[in-house]
Amino acid sequence: MRPGAVPARPGPGEVSRALAILLAAVSIGLALAVWTTGDRPSALALQAERVTGPVFIAGVLLLTLIALVAAVRLHRNPGDRTWRALGLQAASGIATLALTFTLLGIGLGISSLSSAPIGPDTVAGVIATLTGRFALAFATTVVGLPLAASLRAVLLVLASRRPGAQERGDTP
Repeated sequence: MRPGAVPARPGPGEVSRALAILLAAVSIGLALAVWTTGDRPSALALQAERVTGPVFIAGVLLLTLIALVAAVRLHRNPGDRTWRALGLQAASGIATLALTFTLLGIGLGISSLSSAPIGPDTVAGVIATLTGRFALAFATTVVGLPLAASLRAVLLVLASRRPGAQERGDTP
């Protein structure tokens, strides 16, 4: 590697910084949710898992971590086009995942409606199943799209800084 070049792979310090940012954001979000709802953190976590599912949560966390590692890299080196592209792709992946799960929830809701016999005795159960599926659809959209937009904004702002501006003390 040539002198002064930045390695392509993130170092453990960059990953740990990104993980710390992610854990801090999750902790603050959970604290706000506890404050506004009055529910216990474990109840909120179970509800989030029940509504969105473990695959959506794991996917969003992984893609967010990748975008945050890219943000840490761009903070250090704003001209790094590879990490800019990787971070933006991870943020776009969050939006795609959210919209995919939205369509999945709507499809599951319609499917449950079409396969259930509807009568005076069963309408309450059909509506409960339908709203449960639609909760998946709307929860993934409400979480995923703003998160993706926020990460894109952070990445683009970090990438737009002039290289070396932080060391000179003239960051915008």
